[in-house]
Amino acid sequence: MLTRLIVCFAYFLRTSSHYKNTKRFFYNLLDNPDSRIKSNFDIVMICLVLFSVILLIYEVDTQLTRFEKLFEQAIVFLFIIEYLLRVWLYNDAHEVVLEHYEKAKYLNSPFRLGEVARLIFAKKIEYVFTPLAVIDLLAILPSYRPVSMLRVLLIFRLFKLLRYFTRLKLFAEVLNSKRFELYNLAILLGFLIFIGSSGIYFFEHPTNAGQVSNLFDAAYWAIVTVSSVGYGDIAPQTTGGRLVAMALILTGLGVLSFFISIVVSAFSEKMQDLRENRTYAELKGYPSFVIICGFGRVGRHIAMQLEKHQQHFVIIDSKEVNASKARRLGYLVIHADASKNEVLINAGIKNKASVVLCTTGDDVINVYITLTSRHLNPAIRIISRANNQENVKKLYQAGADNVIQPFEIAAMVVAEYIGQPVAFEAILGIIREEKQFIMEALCVYPGSVIDGMKISDVDFECRKLMLIGVISANPVHRKHKNSYKLKNEHFYFNPDPCFVLRAGDLLVVLGREIGIDYFRDQIEKSQVKEGRKQ
Repeated sequence: MLTRLIVCFAYFLRTSSHYKNTKRFFYNLLDNPDSRIKSNFDIVMICLVLFSVILLIYEVDTQLTRFEKLFEQAIVFLFIIEYLLRVWLYNDAHEVVLEHYEKAKYLNSPFRLGEVARLIFAKKIEYVFTPLAVIDLLAILPSYRPVSMLRVLLIFRLFKLLRYFTRLKLFAEVLNSKRFELYNLAILLGFLIFIGSSGIYFFEHPTNAGQVSNLFDAAYWAIVTVSSVGYGDIAPQTTGGRLVAMALILTGLGVLSFFISIVVSAFSEKMQDLRENRTYAELKGYPSFVIICGFGRVGRHIAMQLEKHQQHFVIIDSKEVNASKARRLGYLVIHADASKNEVLINAGIKNKASVVLCTTGDDVINVYITLTSRHLNPAIRIISRANNQENVKKLYQAGADNVIQPFEIAAMVVAEYIGQPVAFEAILGIIREEKQFIMEALCVYPGSVIDGMKISDVDFECRKLMLIGVISANPVHRKHKNSYKLKNEHFYFNPDPCFVLRAGDLLVVLGREIGIDYFRDQIEKSQVKEGRKQ
């Protein structure tokens, strides 16, 4: 009967949305590093831990008031609730029950509830003996006043802060990553202390007119000496004792240097992780951002423009030189290979990233980044750089929305305006932002005043505008020269005066903002009037 009730209850928990939502809430509260509510909870718990420690220290020589005792008991009660919730979150007991029940039913074998209970209990005990769980338990014990010795465990309540401080956790991870080196160093240090304490006890015993009367004093002196602290309360009087002190000081310096080198190397290895964690944390706070893959000449200029327009972006580059340059400029940087799935996922390509720019100088790498980005997020916009014409088609096949050939574009501009120095200087001035002009794309709406009009009839000069080119998907324009192929369109650079504009074309013009806005209004108003006539 009991077995049946437990199995039914386990099935109920599996199908209960309320239970799942409750467990998800407490997971976000206690364990999910990406949860905003966890960061707020950690701040509250840090304050409570510090308050409880202050109360325990204050109680050493002062009697607590009734309110202070109740406040401390409330804090400890919260610690207990948190501890039990963490034990509960560690695994799903009902899933263990159902797994063994369904297995027994499939194999037509008896379902042993006692064995299942033992497995569940063993799993919970496994969590109880994890380092942070032990610290959580020891942080609760100092509040048990009948056993005054437990007050010594007050230090573990401070260790509890390791759970809430990410930087402290990182320090523990750094030390853990070097546990082999530290373990060997600890053995060497223990051996030195043993030799030093034995030698000083032998030479500085009161029978030899020394100050070391027991082994504890000898060990104390050896630890103080090997750490290079040297309080001076115990000083060797004999020649043998002084020789032991000299040897211990020299070897202690070596041990300390070795320890410092281990910690420094561990932190230098973790420094990249620290920078990336800070980058990921900042990206989570942005509503949207651009991913720039490659911080060469092209990527650097794009980053400068995005920064001027106050757009958020992150740079991914596998070269340490480029990553260092970007950091010096104050940009968010991820030093990694952008063609790897986990790098782009961590950068937020599935979440808030709006555009991926593939700007490395290697077309093959750009193809790989494009393929990976399109696989991870089919809806994201991808703009890629191509150095060679034969790679343009490959980039489009890989999933790029637009492919830019900076060298070909520069060559077209030079070739077209080489005999027109004024126009050439104007374009360079706009690109360098030295002139008070802007570049805009104006749409040719169906039925608007310029729909079906030749470029020579638009009279851009009278409007104080300069036409750079026309972007169009209309096949009727294919006969014109200076055609630059985009994905599904063509860019007609400096088109002929006989070029006839069609609905859907985009005019790329240069001019002052007031002139461009006025021309746009004319196009839009003429479209409205045409619609009313119809």
